[in-house]
This record gives sequence, structure tokens and C-alpha cells, in this order.
Amino acid sequence: MFGTGVCWTDKLRTFLDHAVSMLVASLRYARGTNCLCRFARWHHHGAWTASSTSPISGARRLLQTQASALGDNVPFRKQLKDEAKQRKHIARGNVSGISEDGVDNATLAAWELTVGLEIHAQLNTERKLFSSKFQQAHHVPLKLICQGASTSASEQPNAHVAPFDFALPGTQPNLQYATVIPAIRAALALGCQIRNRSQFDRKHYFYADQPAGYQITQYYQPFATSGRIILHDLDGIAPEDARFLEIEIQQVQLEQDTAKTVLQPPSEAMLDFNRVSHPLIEIITMPQIHQPRTAAACVKKIQAILQAANAVTTGMELGGLRADVNVSVRRKIQSQKTLGQRTEIKNLSSIKAVEDAIIAERNRQISVFESGGTIKGETRGWTLGASDTVKLRGKEGEVDYRYMPDPDLGPLLISSELITKVAETLPQSPDHMVKELVEQLGLTIKDAKTLVELDDGRRLDYFDLVRAEFEALCYRLDGQSTINAADEKQSSVIIANWVLHEMGGFLSASEVSFSVDRVPAEDLAYIIFMLGTEKITGRTAKQLLGKKFHGDTRDVGSIIRNENLGLVHLSEEEYVSMARELLNDHPVMVAQIKDKGHIGKLGFFIGQMMRKGEGKVIAQRAEAILKKLL
Repeated sequence: MFGTGVCWTDKLRTFLDHAVSMLVASLRYARGTNCLCRFARWHHHGAWTASSTSPISGARRLLQTQASALGDNVPFRKQLKDEAKQRKHIARGNVSGISEDGVDNATLAAWELTVGLEIHAQLNTERKLFSSKFQQAHHVPLKLICQGASTSASEQPNAHVAPFDFALPGTQPNLQYATVIPAIRAALALGCQIRNRSQFDRKHYFYADQPAGYQITQYYQPFATSGRIILHDLDGIAPEDARFLEIEIQQVQLEQDTAKTVLQPPSEAMLDFNRVSHPLIEIITMPQIHQPRTAAACVKKIQAILQAANAVTTGMELGGLRADVNVSVRRKIQSQKTLGQRTEIKNLSSIKAVEDAIIAERNRQISVFESGGTIKGETRGWTLGASDTVKLRGKEGEVDYRYMPDPDLGPLLISSELITKVAETLPQSPDHMVKELVEQLGLTIKDAKTLVELDDGRRLDYFDLVRAEFEALCYRLDGQSTINAADEKQSSVIIANWVLHEMGGFLSASEVSFSVDRVPAEDLAYIIFMLGTEKITGRTAKQLLGKKFHGDTRDVGSIIRNENLGLVHLSEEEYVSMARELLNDHPVMVAQIKDKGHIGKLGFFIGQMMRKGEGKVIAQRAEAILKKLL
């Protein structure tokens, strides 16, 4: 069978190892309380095994199941990032006339890229969209009541699953009307028109993560249409798009989410049905984006708008938002207005992934056309650190999905009064919040945008808490504030610096995510207050922040007293004496400052004075003394 002189059993085992990832299998079993659904798998010992306690089965996606050979101490994610950086470094440093994306600049200039976005966002709601479950009524024996199944992102797998989520025979969708409210907030925040009447449809496909064999969505009559996103240069759009760009939103539709697939290398995948029927909105933009960087900026802007409107659970980093991108290229010299054949890249889970995947697919399509080939409509995938997209399957169309109105659901009716009420209670937009931070509090635009967009908006909430605690410390006993409007702007800038940069330094060094509980707002406000009133030095303030960040449970005042960290003010004579000694020890640097105007070298002397003063030197006073002597 495999030729003479070769052990056919080894060949068979190799063949099956490679073929197993393409087998259709969805046998599942319950493992204790952690009821993750497991696909049948091929063991390396050569035996086929499977177990199941559930009668429900279905086909599965084609998954890449072979794990890379990694070192014991190198995380897979870090390895991919390092490899991608190395490839880009080689492309930038060793090839002249090549863009940072690895394509000849002259070739790139001859082609026009067109991108359309499809963004899926989980709505911020306690109930699933169509799932209901029966529970026994309190104090009423043998009576069952119907209650909406709850959503869950962090509970143990398969802990929040209703019969409809498993598509058990006889179950039907039961629309939970409260889930529509955050969808309306999202659509209004995106400038869309809300339809009073919309309809649910079935999108047919068969994967293990959707056991019903179809997804309930809104294909023909979505609930919202005709929105727009306004992008500015400060949003990070490409320079080629000037300073202003408007992207139209074709429609926003309600739909149910699918189960979460968890890969278990080398040859296993597990399903968590908690996510099934979690309410989603799909935001579809018009194909009006022509730069990868602008596409990433658009996704980031939409994410910020949805979070500000309190419409979604989390951002891309925590899995609450996913993006599909439709990419096509055509020669700029073409006179026809039709776009090139598009391909779709699915399930991009970060802002950077959106940009990198578009670059990779654009380069691939240009390369195909330049070599005389044609582009086929297909669905492609992209993984972190990759330089190429990979084909997943041929592109499905309207006929393949067999769209049809859902016969189990009536029309979705939204009254004009409800739309008006939601619009009146809509929170501020991110652009408006940035404007207030800049004009009223004196922050830079960069810091203001970072506060608004970072950590799903939680960093901005923390900033507001610290400001409130700081202002409370600045009030005298008679109830009058000790700071005026100018001082308020200055203090806000200082607080923003500590919340963003000082705190950010500790977060980056420790490789942990931000939490408002890590350093309580009152503790950071007290540290900044003590620094502003010259009770401690900047160096001591950073030490105090570090102690609280790493879990010191004492209050800041106790730490200062117990460890003698309070500032003992030096006299002006002591400042002058210390400064003269340093200046005499470094005559060359003194000459460079005096004769050549190298004012930047003054920082060296300030740093030396602060080290020598052992926490007693205030940087501003040291600078003033040094300038006076020089």
C-alpha cells in the first residue's frame, strides 16, 4: 500500500495524525462540574477514543490543531510577536525601495485598497437574546416559571445554558425585550436611524458552535441603518486621508452569538455554550476605507463610542468585540467604478490585528495580480505574528446561507417614544469627553484620548475618582477650596500624569492589567496632595505608589510616618552649598551649559542633588538654585 520496505503501520499513523483535524466530530461529555464539550481525538499511542454523555452532536469547523514546538519558558504569544518584529526589521533595514509593509513602493502606488468592516459587539445585558429557562416558582410547589437565561463571560463553562442554546427538539426562541435597549443606545451613538419595525431571519450553516444549524440575525430588515463615523487625524488615521474622514454605516443588526471554541493542542477543541444567544450587534460599514491604519482607527473609534454609550460589555482585548474585514484591490488606472473581488478575513480580536491582517491580504492580492493570477472570493484567516493570510473556505454567499424569515419570531416593533427616551439619556460621546478634558481641565489631546479609550473607559473613571478625592483634601475646615480655576487645571494635568504614566509604568513592569482596586483612588490622591504641598519629594511619591501598587495595606500617612519619608526642608544655604560642590566637580559640563547653551545638561545636576539629598531635595528648588549659580 505504501511501497515495499516501509512499515505501513507507521505510515498509517502519520496519515491519520494529519487527517484528524479535518474529521467531523462533536461528541461531547461532561467532566465533573466543568462541562466543556470535547471533540473525539486521536491519541499519539495510535488508538482512537471518544466519550460522550450528551445525545446532541454536530459538525465542527476545520481547525488548526497542531501546536508549535516551543521552549519551556517562551510564551507562544511572545514568540509570534518577536518573529513578526524580526521580519519587519529585516524588511526595513536591508531592502531599499521597500515599504515598511514589505511591498515595493512603486508597485504599491499603482494599486488602490478598499476595505469594508463588519464589527460584532456583545451587548451589555444580563439576559440572552432569545434563550429562556424554566425555574420553580418560590413558595408554589410544582409550578414552573419562564425566566430569561443570564449571560456570562467569566463563569465556569456551560454554567448558563438554556435548552434553546443546545437546540433541543421543541425549543423555540423567546425574545427578551430588555436586550434591545443597549442595541438602540449603540445605534443612536453611531448616528443611525432606528426603524420602528424590523424582522429576524435565519442564516443557515452547520458548525459545532451553532447546534441549531442556523443563526438568528437581521439580514433583510435590520433595526438600524444609515449611520456614520467621523474620523480625525487625532484618531490615528493614515496621513494619506488628510485630517478628516467620514465613513458611512450601512446597517446595524441584532443577532445571537455562537458557542466559544477553546483549542486544546495538539488535536482537541472544547465548546463553551455560555456564549450561545448572547445578544450581539453587527455593524456593517460601507467600503470607503483605503488605508490599513485608517481601518484600525475606525474599529478603535467605534469601540470607544460603544463603550461610552454603555452599550457593550468589553472591548476587543477581553473578547467583547470582534471584527471581520473585507479586502479588495484594483489598479488605480482603471476607469470602471467597480471594486475588485473581495476576500473576508474573519475573527480579528485586536486593533493591531485589523491593521496587520489588511496589510497581509493587500500584499497577497497585489502579488497575485502582478503575477497574472486572479483573486477568488473566499474566507481567509490570520493569526498573531503571521505575515500571510490563509484560506479557510470558499466564500459563502446569500444562496449558500439560505436566508429566510424566522417563522418562530414576529416582527420587532420599536416605538418612537422609546427611541426618544433612550436618545435623551444617551451618555456623552468620546469626542465630547475629549473636548471637555482638554478645554476645561487643560489636558493634552493625547492624554485626554488615552484616558477615554484606555481599559474600556475604566481609567477615565479612576481619574475622576482621584480628582474628587484630591479636591476633598484641598478644602479647608471652613468649607472653602484652597485651589482656584488655574490650580484646578494644573492639578488635573498632574493627576492625569500619575494615572496614565506613573501608574502605567508599574502596570507594564509587572505585566498586569489595570484595576481600580490595585491602588485605591484616595491613596493616590493623598500621595499627589502630599507632593503638591511639599510634604514629600517626587522620588518619595513614586516609592509610595510602588508600595501601594505591590500590596502594602497600610494607609499612606502611616507609611510616611513609620518609615520617616516626610520631607525635611533644607535651607537655601544648604541647597547652594550642595550645588556649588557639584558644579566644581564637573567643570566641563558647566562650560558646556554656560558657553554652548546646553541647558539640557542641567537635568544631570538636578538628579545628582536629589540623590545626594537622600529624599530631602525638591527638584524645582534645586533647578532654581542651579540656574542662579550658572
